[in-house]
Amino acid sequence: MSENDTSWGIDPVPERLRVLGGFDLALLWGNLGVSLLVVVAGAILVPALSLPSAFVAIAIGCLIGNLMLAVAGLIGAQARVPAMTLMRAPLGERGSYLPTAINVVQCLGWTVFELLVIATAAAALSDQLFGVGAQWAWTLVFGAAALAMGLAGPIGVVRTVLRKVAIWVVPLAIAYLIWWALGGGGLSEAWSAPGEGGLSTWQGIDIVVGVTVSWVPLAADYTRFAQSERGAFWGTGIGYLLPDALLLGLGAAILLTRGVGDAAALPAAVAAGGIVALLALFFLTVAETDEAFANAYSGAVSLQNLVPAAPQKLLIVATTAVGTIGALALSLTSFQSFLFLLGSFFVPLFAVLLADWLLAGRSYDTDDVFGAPSWRLGMIAAWVVGFGTYQWLSPTGPTSWVEQVQRLDPPSWGIGATLPSFIAAFAVGLVAAALSRRRGRALAAGV
Repeated sequence: MSENDTSWGIDPVPERLRVLGGFDLALLWGNLGVSLLVVVAGAILVPALSLPSAFVAIAIGCLIGNLMLAVAGLIGAQARVPAMTLMRAPLGERGSYLPTAINVVQCLGWTVFELLVIATAAAALSDQLFGVGAQWAWTLVFGAAALAMGLAGPIGVVRTVLRKVAIWVVPLAIAYLIWWALGGGGLSEAWSAPGEGGLSTWQGIDIVVGVTVSWVPLAADYTRFAQSERGAFWGTGIGYLLPDALLLGLGAAILLTRGVGDAAALPAAVAAGGIVALLALFFLTVAETDEAFANAYSGAVSLQNLVPAAPQKLLIVATTAVGTIGALALSLTSFQSFLFLLGSFFVPLFAVLLADWLLAGRSYDTDDVFGAPSWRLGMIAAWVVGFGTYQWLSPTGPTSWVEQVQRLDPPSWGIGATLPSFIAAFAVGLVAAALSRRRGRALAAGV
């Protein structure tokens, strides 16, 4: 098996394939953080919040979300297994199937979203240049590109795409986008304008954390190839933090200075700025292909936790195909509730993982993962408690579900749901993990 082979399954990655250094992972996660969807997520914060309050929400949310991402990356580098396989340790083998199913849906959903955004941007570009949008054709082109990257695997993508191309063109494209956003004037007026209300700063933090936390259940899929735990922690955390904070802030500024707050409208607005704007949009569009790749790839790797014998390459083809078909059939709509919904699942899931990992001595070995019982019901209960706390404080999802939750008369504290749900799941998880280990020691002593 070559170093670039993507077909390594759910077994611990051998030393010869642990070749991604901290800089490599910073490149990977930095490029994953460059997304027009992140810009639009920043635009969601205003004008409900004032621009200074939006920046506070971005700063706090990015620190919280990226710390979670960095720690998840560190645990993945230590255990050397994919993220959903790693969840066998806290939840049990069959218990891990629950987050696996949710994560597969998440990955497919984000693959659709990313291909929609990429194709929308490319269509705006081609329409500006040639008078022909042909979004369906661009969807197929970038779906094929995402498939090629998925088949190359994380190591191949870092070495052949990120090191040689993205490291040069993406910073230039971002620099131009910043210049374009601020070049219209009105920043001082936007800074001093009060928020219109309807969103608290802590609720804004939930949105920002939601942007990042969707990557937490994918982190180990990539950091399992890391050379060291330290490199995985800093490369993942800092790599994603910088573009995450920059583009979220940029999105808030763009809405107030340029009046663009919709994902479908942003590419056309940028493309109308001239030839340099067209080039910047082109580079950003190409750079965003790696996000479609990452979601399709992780969807396939997650599926392997359910069916370990399935060929990974076949699963990558399947997840990419489903994402491409979805992008052809669906339209780009608001995804604010989608971000909240992801947070309600994955913030407490990470809390449960962290609690169990800490009580395991901040170390998972092969037996913790592959010798886990079928179910660890106490830890699953902790996850459910965290999810319930999140939904109680910030009901989100289908309208019928939200209406049912609101009948419980949730409080209007305005503190958001991220930290309360994390604390609830973490606290219950610590108790459940401690009791489980005490019971295990008692059984071992009895034997």
